[in-house]
Amino acid sequence: MAKSSPTTRQPSTGTAASDEVARFGALADEWWDADGKFRPLHRINPTRIAFIRDRVAGHFGRDPLGPEPLTGLEVLDIGCGGGLLSEPMRRLGARVTGIDAGEEAVRVAALHAEQSGLDIEYRSVLPEALAADGRTFDAVLNLEVIEHVADVGAFLAACCAMVKPGGIMVLATLNRTVKSFALAKVGAEYVLRWLPAGTHDWRKFVKPSELAAGLRPHGFAIIDMKGLAYRPLADEWSLSDDVDVNYMAVAVKR
Repeated sequence: MAKSSPTTRQPSTGTAASDEVARFGALADEWWDADGKFRPLHRINPTRIAFIRDRVAGHFGRDPLGPEPLTGLEVLDIGCGGGLLSEPMRRLGARVTGIDAGEEAVRVAALHAEQSGLDIEYRSVLPEALAADGRTFDAVLNLEVIEHVADVGAFLAACCAMVKPGGIMVLATLNRTVKSFALAKVGAEYVLRWLPAGTHDWRKFVKPSELAAGLRPHGFAIIDMKGLAYRPLADEWSLSDDVDVNYMAVAVKR
């Protein structure tokens, strides 16, 4: 396979929040440490990957359990970080582009993909800039990003613009509830120390109704939504009907 190489374009304004970019940039070297700062993402990843695979494959009439069910599909991973989702999507057969506002994360992602023999296009570019270039994709992945951006409306507009007609978008974020404040903010950052303190600003968490309202002006409707529940005894995550804390959603054009 061809080697992966990053393309950088300095993101200085727009939907990126500079403090958020700097915070994750300082942790860039730890993206692939399964027991490091990003351990929660490594633990939750199998459930997220299965959800994406099943919904995207199903949307395009593919067998999700078949060999490389996403073959031929173009997938955009927004806020790709070190490539924890981009690489599994490539292994499922998709042609993958990963973008992130942080140049450090993109360099880490490109190096890891090269070492893994995976051809993935990585770029340090904001979604609105990529949308302005006219790029479109069969599936846009927008996971654990929206709660970190500076302008939710502009961010969603750019994401929606890059979904091809008949395409699909998968989103994941945190609900703004008392329960999420207790578990995802206080519990995860200060009690269990799963995440560095300050990783999340609870005020930027997004309610499902707000997400739906942000997508609606662009012709998108949420057709599926699931919560993510942690089982401490098994140290595993699973899908749930409880969306009070973490949740994933599937959106398509009406």
